Amino acid sequence: MTGSIVVTGLGITAPNGLGTEDYWQATLAGKSGIAEITRFDADRYPAKLAGEVPGFVAEDHLPSRLIPQTDHMTRLALVAADWALADADVVPKDWESFDMGVVTASSAGGFEFGERELRNLWGQGGGYVSAYQSFAWFYAVNSGQISIRNGMRGPSGVLVADQAGGLDALAQARRQIRRGTRLVVAGGVDGSICSWGHVARLAGGALSTVSDRDRAYLPFDTAASGHVPGEGGALLVMESAATARARGARPYGEIAGCASTFDPRPGSGRPPGLERTIRLALDDAGIAPGAVDVVFADAAAVPEADRIEADALRAVFGPGAVPVTAPKTMTGRLLSGAAPLDVASALLSIRDGLIPPTVNVAPSPGYGLDLVCDEPREAPVRTALVLARGHGGFNSAAVVRRAVDTSTESGDS
Repeated sequence: MTGSIVVTGLGITAPNGLGTEDYWQATLAGKSGIAEITRFDADRYPAKLAGEVPGFVAEDHLPSRLIPQTDHMTRLALVAADWALADADVVPKDWESFDMGVVTASSAGGFEFGERELRNLWGQGGGYVSAYQSFAWFYAVNSGQISIRNGMRGPSGVLVADQAGGLDALAQARRQIRRGTRLVVAGGVDGSICSWGHVARLAGGALSTVSDRDRAYLPFDTAASGHVPGEGGALLVMESAATARARGARPYGEIAGCASTFDPRPGSGRPPGLERTIRLALDDAGIAPGAVDVVFADAAAVPEADRIEADALRAVFGPGAVPVTAPKTMTGRLLSGAAPLDVASALLSIRDGLIPPTVNVAPSPGYGLDLVCDEPREAPVRTALVLARGHGGFNSAAVVRRAVDTSTESGDS
């Protein structure tokens, strides 16, 4: 099967909004979800800020039997999947089970669950083994729980590539649909806001220790000093345009191009892989750089990483030639949930003709970027590019564009 792969449902759990429209209106208003950590006592830690999902009470959304079987992150994912399916007008019991799959991404998932298990098992011997096994198992738990809850027995899996994994999950879902799966729930809902997870992220050296929430996460700013972590993300219902047309679904847009690369070994003298990733994604979508209306940046807020991203964008598009935005300055970096949330934002930008802002940032002119700051920018958005990078050299890109009229596209040649 070839043809367009479209998104027909969105489910969002984000630090500045619970649910798609709450998140989108908060984002357009420049409302930040970054604040002091409440999920554990962070007083003794150098980094005290995070983006926590507000007002989420799992018992209001999920059966009580699931609560002891899951942790906070998995509960967020289950609810996001429910909302995405409802948004797509999909009732899983009305579908053949093998026609539906789940492909998600995970990065730091399992820290909270593993910490809990380690505390429970420490006095029983074998604590290290049990905790290690819990991490290995947890990478698959989000996908597995969503599959079981909704009776989805088609091709499924979990990709692990830090932030880049969220786009890799969408690319894999796209491949599975082209191979014949009718529908895939894909994306990422991630988080590691617990004492163990926070220590692990601090060890990476990229967390901001600034205590002022408005000054802590400043990508492409001369005051950039690292990022703020967050939890949440987005899950998307993806299907072929032909399937969407047959059941009368209205797509948000199309996942038109995907690409991934890996940076060369440090010291090799070879250039970073991000520019090549962008060009490969554009080629996969069959478009020239001039067709892109906005870029949703990875926005690491580490000067060297910001420089690499800005250099790649200037090389592909030219200095200041395309608007760039990083709404994650209002949520923090959500690990593998970050890029799917950016894809959802891109689709909403296409729907509404609004580019969401990057808040609090005074962009350095040296980066040569047209960064959309503080307020939304009205613009006709037909095509967006979403970028994501992961620790260790992962690079991923996705091209999202307005869906063609599904009443006229053949889509299943």
